[in-house]
Amino acid sequence: MTTPANTAPDRNLALELVRVTEAAAIAGGRWVGAGDKNRADGAAVDAMRSFMDTVRMDGTVVIGEGEKDEAPMLFNGESVGDGTGPDVDVAVDPIDGTRLTALGYNNALAVFAVAEKGSMYDPSAVFYMEKMVVGPEAAEYVDLRLPVEQNIKLVAKALGKPVNQVTVCVLERPRHEPLVQEIRAAGARVKFIMDGDVAGAIAAARGAGVDMLLGTGGTPEGIIAACAVKATGGMIQGRLAPTDDAEKQKALDAGHDLDRVLRTDDLVTSDNCYFAATGITDGDLLKGVRYQHHRIFTESIVMRSTSGTVRIVEAEHRPEKWGRWLED
Repeated sequence: MTTPANTAPDRNLALELVRVTEAAAIAGGRWVGAGDKNRADGAAVDAMRSFMDTVRMDGTVVIGEGEKDEAPMLFNGESVGDGTGPDVDVAVDPIDGTRLTALGYNNALAVFAVAEKGSMYDPSAVFYMEKMVVGPEAAEYVDLRLPVEQNIKLVAKALGKPVNQVTVCVLERPRHEPLVQEIRAAGARVKFIMDGDVAGAIAAARGAGVDMLLGTGGTPEGIIAACAVKATGGMIQGRLAPTDDAEKQKALDAGHDLDRVLRTDDLVTSDNCYFAATGITDGDLLKGVRYQHHRIFTESIVMRSTSGTVRIVEAEHRPEKWGRWLED
């Protein structure tokens, strides 16, 4: 049976997405350690936007640079792609971890996710949410509504390890001090990350150095991560966390139940979604961009939920082909 045109994304989309994240990483990576996160982000946005128009898709950005960043490109509602392919929702973050990039710290990524049109959750400009991410072994047992200690013990049991060997990834923020105390009181370990909780979420879902992610982080990043989590068989749960009364009222007016726990299939309803990321700086998930005189080296990951396939893509690029993307 032939699939009608302009319906669902197919497997050929995967490597096209990697080309886009490679471009963002190569352009933004030029500013690693330069101390200017805005120039790094601007370079990555420009490259990602240009390369995105070569992708065979009729996309609409639903998670973009967004209202919070006041970005001139890749804003929510923007049409992207060459217009000839499937109708899709697009979620992007040209640099997940702009501060990490500016300071030369680990775990900065360029990320890009795609799902069937209408399948990505609309948070109605609620920028933060409580999150929990675990791998497939513990996915059926944990619940964000349970006490932290109980969830940690459930993860330990699912993984067949003692609690004191469970490692929890947490964004290093003052708001998380009580959470960190609970984790340590339960007997588990804490691994802090400065920024970039998309990388932390994927690491937790894949068991790459951490066993779970907990804490409050960006809602857009949660939706992007959900596309990756779908491919791993892991689980993400979230609960909207408005930062003030005005944002809370906006969420209520939009019909959101602020007590509701959103699960993976709530954040992305489609079972046909993709996630691609390229490392900008070295991290637990991917190596960062490496610039040499005659070659640029990148490492990327691409995932497809339909097949459950996770691919690591190592690439070499010739600098002279990149023109203005490598200019200071």
